[in-house]
Amino acid sequence: MSTGAERLPYGEGREALMSAVVRIVAAKGLRGVTYRGVAAEAGVNHNLISHHFGSLDALLDATMEWAVERAIATTELDLFAELDERYADALIASVSAEPELHLFQLEMILEARRRPELREASQRLYASYVASVHEGLRRRGIEADEDLCRAVFAALDGLMLQFLTQGNPAAIRSAVLQLRQMLSATLEHHVPEQRGTRTPVE
Repeated sequence: MSTGAERLPYGEGREALMSAVVRIVAAKGLRGVTYRGVAAEAGVNHNLISHHFGSLDALLDATMEWAVERAIATTELDLFAELDERYADALIASVSAEPELHLFQLEMILEARRRPELREASQRLYASYVASVHEGLRRRGIEADEDLCRAVFAALDGLMLQFLTQGNPAAIRSAVLQLRQMLSATLEHHVPEQRGTRTPVE
């Protein structure tokens, strides 16, 4: 499956293999993840998989962690609390630049329904994103509980899924800005007072 975007950087060693897994899973699903298939995509000897990771399952687990860290960094999720036009544009640009990164995560989450051994990695994925949302709000002086942070991430996650599968960046951009208004209204009533102050998203 071609996404029309440039490939993720190959890197060297471990990163080359993880980057290759992302591209393969985004294009073919997990059925494409074989020792020889990953090695060929990375342009390395397949023995390097055992050398760096020990097994394909360990490679998948490490790739999930790597993909989440990269996605959080490139989408600036920890700074999302502004939810303004610049953030909406940056989010869409980031997903457009590396769609495979997000498609890989989606494939892994869906596969975790069928393969229990992947569920822990899937749970860590969501926990990392929710924690980043919480950190973004905290930096604005907003103390939101985990339920609200999870709901906000779910909204952003759903919008990015729509963008990946349907396009229409203008509609997604508008929806991100609408989420800003909803979050601001919610925080007025939801956020517990900290040191006598409350800070809505302005």
